[in-house]
Formats: sequence, C-alpha cells, structure tokens
Amino acid sequence: MDIGNKIKELRILYGLTQQELADRLELSKGFISQLERNLTSPSVGTLLDIIQCLGTTPAEFFADDEPAQLVFKNEDYFEKEDAEHRSLIEWMVPGAQKDMMEPVRLTLKPGGTSDIYLPHEGEEFGYVLKGSIKIIYGTRTYTARQGESFYLKSNKKHHIENTGRKDAVLIWVTNPPSF
Repeated sequence: MDIGNKIKELRILYGLTQQELADRLELSKGFISQLERNLTSPSVGTLLDIIQCLGTTPAEFFADDEPAQLVFKNEDYFEKEDAEHRSLIEWMVPGAQKDMMEPVRLTLKPGGTSDIYLPHEGEEFGYVLKGSIKIIYGTRTYTARQGESFYLKSNKKHHIENTGRKDAVLIWVTNPPSF
C-alpha cells in the first residue's frame, strides 16, 4: 500500500493544504511533504493521529477499495436459456446479486417474455439494443424500440414481451437485484 499517496488523496479530498494538516497535527509541513512522497515513514502513533485527523479509521484507511474485477467480457457472463419463455438471460456482472444493482442482457425471441415480477421495492432501468419490446406495467402497456430506454419503480406487477418478428435484445438493470 502506498501510505503517502493515500494520505495525500485524503488531505486533498478534505481541502486541506499540507500546512493546514501539519498545523492540526503539530507537525512540520516538510514532514507531511516527505510522508506524501514516501521519503519518510511515520511512527504508528503519528500515523493513527493522521488517520483520525483525516476523518477516517485505520480499517477504512487500510482497506483495499479496488474491485477485484472492473471490466467484464462476454466470456465472464453467466447465461440461462429459458425455453418456456423463449428467452436468454445473461448476467453481465457475475455475483452482482450481492451488490446494489444487477445488470443483465436479455434476449427475447419473437413471442418471448420475461418472468412476471410482482410488486417489490426498487427501481429498474432498461435500454433496447435491438428490436422492440412491450413493457406491461400494472394495467398499462408501453413500447420501447431500439435506441430507447425505460425506467420504472418496481411497485407494480410488470414484465416484458417481444411481440415483434425479430429477436429483441436489451440491457436491464434492477435495484435491488431481482433476477
């Protein structure tokens, strides 16, 4: 871990100059400058004081906040074909069920449908990549075509249908995950 850079990032985040941080800690500006450039190391006590002064905890300061994987390719996707619904669902971010939102790529064959979702907490967003779809939301029906998107609260019974003659492909993102 680059402790000096982490101190600098937090200092800048809180809008402090090196001098202001040094004054709060009763240290010299030169010492803070050397710390940020990793030219010196603080004692454990000084590091704990810096961490506290920068409004964080040792656990947060030393946490690895980099995601294990940031970019996902087609070969990373998990897919499930559903013959009954004439659909293919591809989970674009493996393990996203544990996250705040869950994106999938849904392909509906002509006459295909998504599952029917009963009212629940959350919100959903979709973008039609190919074809057109019908969104049945409560008692109303909406059409979204290629290049169009939809956004809905999940508080009504809803599902998606492909009533066209070609495959429909869309990106569908739910919060919280529900696929």
